[in-house]
Amino acid sequence: MCRFCVEHGDGKKWYLEASTYAYDLSSDLERRGYVVDFISGFDRSRAKAVAGLDLVERMPAPVERYAKKRVTASMMRNHFGQPVPFEDCEKILDITTSVTRIPCVCRRFAGTHDEAYCMVVTTSPMDDVLEEGFRDYIDGPDLSDFQRLSKPEALQMLRDCEQQGLMHSIWTFHTPFAAAICNCDLSSGCMAMRITLDYDTPVMWRGEYVAEADDEACTGCARCIRQCPFDAIEFDRGSRRAKVVAERCWGCGICRSVCDADALSLEDRAAVPAVAELW
Repeated sequence: MCRFCVEHGDGKKWYLEASTYAYDLSSDLERRGYVVDFISGFDRSRAKAVAGLDLVERMPAPVERYAKKRVTASMMRNHFGQPVPFEDCEKILDITTSVTRIPCVCRRFAGTHDEAYCMVVTTSPMDDVLEEGFRDYIDGPDLSDFQRLSKPEALQMLRDCEQQGLMHSIWTFHTPFAAAICNCDLSSGCMAMRITLDYDTPVMWRGEYVAEADDEACTGCARCIRQCPFDAIEFDRGSRRAKVVAERCWGCGICRSVCDADALSLEDRAAVPAVAELW
């Protein structure tokens, strides 16, 4: 299990621990303030982070490594995430009692198309917090644009996102408090994926799973290769079958959504020695 699971999971995955969601965000002033500042100041923070990392990458290697470790440590304390497969999203929705669909701030400021790909998942509504965070957005959205979802509606949204090649991830707002499920890929403008993958500065753990392909069941259609947001599946020309490169797999599991042959499954990362320590 990842470090968050050890520290905050009470013997299970940290994002499936009920206490992770058991805070009243409206009355927790410190966390409320963090969420409001995160939403209202996202564009400034995004620009500052990119400029800072561009500068860091031009520094001597020891300085670069130190600076990136500091960034990761800071994010772990405040806003860290982890890919979660559909089944675990469903379990999260069993724990939370309030789900609100909101616009994605990453897509908004990256200039990519946004159909409200993010979910706020909490144990009580936080409309007042969202209203405060978005109130200075010149062209909206306002609270009337937000959609309260039932569990079946939320699950359908997640299925639709998977068909678009978007992986699900759960995010903390002052660790270990979790409040959002995002649905992203690198091309959509996801800052977390960009910082983690392009700048080699982790702001999220790898998922708790690793995908595995069944050679006997695989038909070689290659749809999963196009679906994977982490380029972790290759086409083996010898066997003419899909092959998962475990070292590149982040365990999101969305490759399975396009496999009509049910040739892909998820294994516990801890049970795969070659990647068990890759977080």
